[in-house]
Amino acid sequence: MSAGSMTVLAPTDAELLQAQADLWRHSLYYLTSMAFKCAVELGIPTAIHNLGGAASVEDLVTALSLPQNKLPFLRRVMRLLVTSGIFASDSRAHEETYRLNPLSWLLVEGVDAEDHTNQKYFVLSTVSKHYVEAALSLADWFKKDLAPPLPSPFEELHGVPLLHPEKTPLLDNDLHNTVLEGVAAHDNLAIGTIMRECHDLFRGVKSLTDCCGGDGTTARAIVKAHPDIKCTVLDLPDVIKNAPADGVINYVGGDMFKSVPPSQAVLLKLVLLHWSDDDCVKILEQCRKAIPSREEGGKVIIIEIVLGPSLGPVMFEAQLLMDMLMMVNTRGRQRDENDWREIFMKAGFSDYKIVKKLGARGVIEVYP
Repeated sequence: MSAGSMTVLAPTDAELLQAQADLWRHSLYYLTSMAFKCAVELGIPTAIHNLGGAASVEDLVTALSLPQNKLPFLRRVMRLLVTSGIFASDSRAHEETYRLNPLSWLLVEGVDAEDHTNQKYFVLSTVSKHYVEAALSLADWFKKDLAPPLPSPFEELHGVPLLHPEKTPLLDNDLHNTVLEGVAAHDNLAIGTIMRECHDLFRGVKSLTDCCGGDGTTARAIVKAHPDIKCTVLDLPDVIKNAPADGVINYVGGDMFKSVPPSQAVLLKLVLLHWSDDDCVKILEQCRKAIPSREEGGKVIIIEIVLGPSLGPVMFEAQLLMDMLMMVNTRGRQRDENDWREIFMKAGFSDYKIVKKLGARGVIEVYP
């Protein structure tokens, strides 16, 4: 035995049985994802909502026009999803009824509420066969000696990068559209929360450019809360061509790697996670050129995950899973505070401040 080696003690009977149960859980978690996908595709959250907020499995089978012989199987699926925290349940008079909780509420279609952005397509994209196949190829990807810049496992397996406006549709146009809708829903979630919790973030700002602002949902929320701000949305021409022409937002078709429209502040909301560190530096250099000095109120506002265990194990696990999602499907990643600091300094900024943490995300001000 080599010096410094450690002997692993055999587990006790109790530890062995617990380890076996943990092995089952970790090996079979994909079945929870597939059951979740099934519930979304069947429209179970919307059915429960339309049935008054509570439904038995018999109610669901009838409402969804499912064959009666599938009833016991649907009960087993719902049991798993309740245990996993996707739905809530009550037992009354020997009948289990299923209710929405905050998670499944986000999957109800047709809800007209400020903080409701239907996350159906985010779920369907993350459990799509192309994403799953890329994750299944992870070990093979590690073994390959690939030339830099390293393609993601998704790009290496499928031959095209994800979210490329021309190349991804050649792989699967339905996938491309689903991913675009999923990303938009993901990015637009909790805008109202940001406006309420970080109202002072935009105080004194006269003009703002929202990079990769899509259809202007975030920009319109900012203008609604701060009517004096002149907002510009920068995005690719193909993205903004269908943006609403309401006269409130100025839309500019362009490339943030080449230039950013001048303004007092620039917003990068859930943008940099898709890009490598080197690309993030290039983007931020263009942002720095677009804003005035700190004394004149110049700043870049970044809303992104800030990795760290301080928010507790569940939130940290969610952050790490989002990092794996980026690793498998893009060339980007999630970053901790040290990672962000290094990128900011390389891009020529002098200082930054984490203004607030909202769930898994952080709101960061970066100063020239």
